Amino acid sequence: MKIKTLFFIGLSALWLSTHIFSYPRNDIPVPEPSVDFLNLKDGDQVSNPFKIIFKANGIRTEPAGEFKENSGHHHLLINKPYIEKGNAIPADSNHLHFGKAQTETELNLNPGVYTLTLQFADGYHRSYGKALSKTIQIEVK
Repeated sequence: MKIKTLFFIGLSALWLSTHIFSYPRNDIPVPEPSVDFLNLKDGDQVSNPFKIIFKANGIRTEPAGEFKENSGHHHLLINKPYIEKGNAIPADSNHLHFGKAQTETELNLNPGVYTLTLQFADGYHRSYGKALSKTIQIEVK
């Protein structure tokens, strides 16, 4: 009787461990990649000069120049909406590129209200679209 009980306990423990410790766990949702401003939120008032810190979640920040799966770099769009997925991001005073994988910058803007869009793009500056963008509005005093 003792051997049957031990066998049953051992078999139960083995079955339970295969269910508890098996990976990947399909019941745990994997968050979608996203970008965000770490130090600013919608509606903030700032004074010049002000720092902006970028954050990428679930995707690697890498320098521009070559395409690498699941990676890219930040762009800051000033008073411009997000760029459609697959479109190249222009380079001008309203589309700032951070192709060295920078995660922060300092700006000096004239007083007023601004829309800032953080846009993530691949190594060739092709936008990942709305899913990897974040738009906020700030006021520069």
